[in-house]
Amino acid sequence: MAAGAAASARGVPHRRRNGRARVRERDEGGRLGADEGGRLGAGELGGDLGERATLVQFSSAFCAPCRATRRILREVVGVVPGVAHIEIDAEARLELVRELGIVRTPTVLVLDAEGRIVRRATGQPRKADVIAALGAAV
Repeated sequence: MAAGAAASARGVPHRRRNGRARVRERDEGGRLGADEGGRLGAGELGGDLGERATLVQFSSAFCAPCRATRRILREVVGVVPGVAHIEIDAEARLELVRELGIVRTPTVLVLDAEGRIVRRATGQPRKADVIAALGAAV
């Protein structure tokens, strides 16, 4: 009985945070994962930035929420002009994952047109939240 209560106490806050976007310019170690100007470019990401914003998704091979997140982000890109979606295999890009402080997949970074990280979400985001986060980038 106590184990169930402990699991519930830990799970409820996790479910509330999961998929929510938040501003996170630097992590506790001071890492941002960008050049001195705080920007990520095509070289680091392996794809071109969007004209207005870019959704960068960190995924792993056996991550079911990653597939759903990919679908959601592609839908958003189809609806919002000037937005690009770049998916990065976290296992293949461990150096970048460490530099950015990515601790779980999926993690989505919202970049503005200059490549600055303006929002970060861990877990499967909702489509409405992604569109709202893009509002901060555009």
